Amino acid sequence: MHGMHARLPVNFVLEERLERYADAIEISPTSYRGRWAEACWPLGDAAPGDWPDGIAGSTVEPGGWPALRKTLARLGEDEAAQTLHHAAAFREVRVDLGCGKGAFIIESAQREPDVLFVGVDAEPLCIAYTAQHIMEAGIRNAVAVPAAGNALPRIFAPGEVACIYLNFPTPYPRKREAAKRLVALERLFEYRDILATGGTIRLRTDSQPLRDFYLTQLKLAGYRVVHLSEDERAAHPDDPASEYELRLVAQGAQVLSVWATPGPGPAPEHVVQTASLSLVDYLPDDLFAGRYVPHGMQQTIVNLRNRKR
Repeated sequence: MHGMHARLPVNFVLEERLERYADAIEISPTSYRGRWAEACWPLGDAAPGDWPDGIAGSTVEPGGWPALRKTLARLGEDEAAQTLHHAAAFREVRVDLGCGKGAFIIESAQREPDVLFVGVDAEPLCIAYTAQHIMEAGIRNAVAVPAAGNALPRIFAPGEVACIYLNFPTPYPRKREAAKRLVALERLFEYRDILATGGTIRLRTDSQPLRDFYLTQLKLAGYRVVHLSEDERAAHPDDPASEYELRLVAQGAQVLSVWATPGPGPAPEHVVQTASLSLVDYLPDDLFAGRYVPHGMQQTIVNLRNRKR
């Protein structure tokens, strides 16, 4: 979500940060398409079966798994497969799309050390912070990828991703910006291609208009809603939270949530967009009178209230 950048520390140099934490950044993510779970497994001195508490207790040489990933990227498919023949793999791969500064991905990775978490963000600043937090926390099952949301099909193979997290994505309320939304119809078809059987997209947002628009897009793209909550913090109070969620909840936001999975059979063909693309059309009649206004829609609401008066 844009528009909430924190003030940068004194003497902060983006390029220097990106270089310093480069071992946790993958700048050639298409090289791992179809083999993320194996290529990112942190091979160490001990055999995987001997590692206590999953990979969290393993001994890994400094730079071990980033070096392995870079080596595999240079090999052909056959050589890479042979190199990984005796290697273990992560149980599944999950993507945090629009990962921000990495709070959600760090806590998630610490809780499930046998799952690989890939943080994707188009903002270099977010990638720098996420990579820094990964390395400072000693996380071995997370990596930061600088990329836009529409790059996912080039980065991941069909069926490779178990879950895509959309934590407080930018709403882009105007009709002409609708294609930028991470929940737009075109994006949902792209996600569908890379999701594993039973895989889910999990949206968290403070924006009821964006949530309602998303529900129209899920129906058009042939998804099935498996979880819907008006208060996700109450439904799953112990789940990790992103920086934006913590900040917005402190300002009075209620966390809305939708989990969805592709429906059975192939994706619908020749789909026509029938939903309104302006989020103004999804606003409540009272324009959130006396209540929290979703982030990114404050000016729109002010204008509409003035017009109404």
